[in-house]
Amino acid sequence: MRITRRLEFDAGHRIPDHASQCRHLHGHRYALEVTLSGHIINAAGEAVNGMVMDFADVKKVASELIVQRWDHAFLVYRGDVEVATFLASMPGHKTVVLDVVPTAEHLAAEAFRVLDSGYQDVYGNQLRLERVRLYETPNCWADAVRGEN
Repeated sequence: MRITRRLEFDAGHRIPDHASQCRHLHGHRYALEVTLSGHIINAAGEAVNGMVMDFADVKKVASELIVQRWDHAFLVYRGDVEVATFLASMPGHKTVVLDVVPTAEHLAAEAFRVLDSGYQDVYGNQLRLERVRLYETPNCWADAVRGEN
């Protein structure tokens, strides 16, 4: 069985080598979809009976590990020295420095890497992260899928 939880956040970025508008500082309303697989829990009397994982718990993990860190932050590539230096000059600015250019593809892969250890198989139902889908816009997204990264 597979389940998916969607969360949204706002963040800024720029793609320094982009040939068009994305080379400029700008922001997006991102949507993050986390897809887990596992067996449906058969535990009469338990709150998770009949579930792969409680959606509230899926949200809690993704919120703590990704959304709270990236929401209303500027996601900057470490190699984008001018922008990283500029952001560092603003006291208290919420900046996340990444080792990769913050494209949708790289952000999806980074979110998968971070979240993969966050979802633990505590009920013996073979729970595991299968996919992270990151929407940069409503019409554009990247999928990081187990075994394809």
